[in-house]
Amino acid sequence: MLGQEKCPTRRCTVTPNVNYRARLAGVLIGSAVGDSLGLPSEGLRRDQILRRWNGKWKQRFIFGRGMCSDDTEHIFMVAQALLTEPFDADRFQRCLAWKLKWWLVGLPAGVGLATARAILKLWMGWPAKRSGVYSAGNGPAMRSAIIGAFFANDPKQRREFVVAATRITHTDPRAEIAALAVSEASAWTVNGGGKAEEFLLRLPDCGQNQEWLNLCRRLSDAYAANESIADFCRSLECERGVSGYAFHTVPVALYGWLRHSDDFKMALSQTLDCGGDTDTVGAIVGALAGASNGEDGIPNEWRNGIWEWPRSMSVMRDEAARLERQVSQQNSVGPIHYFWPGLIFRNLVFLTVVLLHGFRRLLPPY
Repeated sequence: MLGQEKCPTRRCTVTPNVNYRARLAGVLIGSAVGDSLGLPSEGLRRDQILRRWNGKWKQRFIFGRGMCSDDTEHIFMVAQALLTEPFDADRFQRCLAWKLKWWLVGLPAGVGLATARAILKLWMGWPAKRSGVYSAGNGPAMRSAIIGAFFANDPKQRREFVVAATRITHTDPRAEIAALAVSEASAWTVNGGGKAEEFLLRLPDCGQNQEWLNLCRRLSDAYAANESIADFCRSLECERGVSGYAFHTVPVALYGWLRHSDDFKMALSQTLDCGGDTDTVGAIVGALAGASNGEDGIPNEWRNGIWEWPRSMSVMRDEAARLERQVSQQNSVGPIHYFWPGLIFRNLVFLTVVLLHGFRRLLPPY
């Protein structure tokens, strides 16, 4: 609900006795939940969300159910690429680039401009190492939490794979720093978490960009002062909502997760209340809070409220199980198989509903 937040504990807690597979599933399904909840309100201000839905967050994309946007699709493709090429960052990069090329052929709705331009370059023959465009958008950050969880105990591989995934589509160092920050948060959580202040001290290591260093100080100061997520968002000059700029989205997502790491519903609701790019910020917060609490820590009504096929929630669970197995294997176990031809039909349905939502916004309440 839109309203007051409870004060955070002084510790970024994770739910105890949650196994690694459940945390991996929490990242994937948590991302899908955050994405599906935030999608209908994408681009709306906080006051518009309150007027339209009285501040209650639930799936409402189609007949009271939720669907997922490119945020979830990207984290799924990254997981599939990790299962195919888990040992070499260059081979992983080429694998993910191939998946992105064919993903665009499937007519997805809402493709980011930078990502679309980069994929078109791939189709024109540019190698994955040189296909990225100069943009500080959210694409790399929204798909990096699963890399952090997968390489939770391997900092070198974690950084190499995040950089490889980022540079396929984005070359602006700010996009890379933001993606590394999300990956580090995910890895830190899977490894047990600890005091939030300790994690905040690590954030500057993601990059020496001065704007990023200033944001790291702002995060630490806000957490020490128990600022609300809404107040923190406004301090970044995002009064109209979280923008699609990586240095807006990622700090807000990190702050929402840090304040309520042990409460998936509160972390997601309070962050989505800020408005703006709600599907992407929801996907990132959902992935991190899912890593903290595991799949069972995600409210049942939100998990069961997602209508997705052929990339269903059961496919996500199978993917988490296979990722867990891959960590201890010397050879690739291979990606999950699912009925991928069904994506064309699914995407046409999705695009139709997106257009209907667009027409709905022309009617009161505005």
